[in-house]
Amino acid sequence: MSTASTTRTYVEAADVASAVAAMATGARPVAGGTDLVVGARHGKAPLPESLVGIHRVPGLSSLERLPDGGLRVGALVTHAQMAIDADVLTAFTGLADASAIVGSHATRANGTLGGNVMNASPAMDTGAPLLCHGGVAVLVGPGGERRVPLAELWTGPGRTSAAPDELLVAVELEAPPAGRSGSAYVRLQYRRQMEIAVVGVGAAVALDDAGTVTAARIAISALSPVIERVGEAEAALVGTDGATAVEAAAAAVAAAARPISDVRGSAEYRRAMARVIGRRAVLTAVRRALGETVSVPASDTTFGG
Repeated sequence: MSTASTTRTYVEAADVASAVAAMATGARPVAGGTDLVVGARHGKAPLPESLVGIHRVPGLSSLERLPDGGLRVGALVTHAQMAIDADVLTAFTGLADASAIVGSHATRANGTLGGNVMNASPAMDTGAPLLCHGGVAVLVGPGGERRVPLAELWTGPGRTSAAPDELLVAVELEAPPAGRSGSAYVRLQYRRQMEIAVVGVGAAVALDDAGTVTAARIAISALSPVIERVGEAEAALVGTDGATAVEAAAAAVAAAARPISDVRGSAEYRRAMARVIGRRAVLTAVRRALGETVSVPASDTTFGG
């Protein structure tokens, strides 16, 4: 008795155009492979029959400060790069918080932002801070380039609105607000390596000279089918000094949570912890906006209350 074997193909793209051409024939892009390979090993999904390597495509590995003060993060930038980049640490600190705790040292050294974003896990650590910093996906397909806000890119667990033949080449972040601003990402974690978020909250705030919150963005991870912002929490902070309204904002985070129960935590536990982690994320963002030093990653810092 004979069994049919699956023929798998692999090509290496020399540029974006050749990567897109391969994807148009059904190939799936791969760079670090930390999601794709691990998922196959764990039986979550088989390896695709056709792969196109994009790890040598020029122009996708750079972190570039934009003329308006924003940041362009190439799709091949690793978490390890983001965790130590001077611009990320100073102006997009929440993203540094998240990048510093993704997976293990090996995961951070090999895993790319592009793979993380397109994997579309609702528990990804970088997702919440990317939303708080106004992240926009830059996609290239046969018809050219288009930009899609991340809030519109993620449509469900493991699903995006990108076409099968569109390649993510970068994520662009908005410039921080003028004046005093700060951001943070805090995750509920049981260990410091190889952890998947049970609850994660990102926060970004801007303050005026009097210390009043003039703008706020709050986003949740591992608490809903997609990473999303919580408008009620944001509204609770604006017009206050942040600290006095933190309980109202944290309560709004918990109210917005739609968690599931699994081996890492029940829905009830996640909802209760959403309030705790939401409080910590907001307080950290406010402290940083006020000029206080809170080390990266913020999840390693213990807060009272």
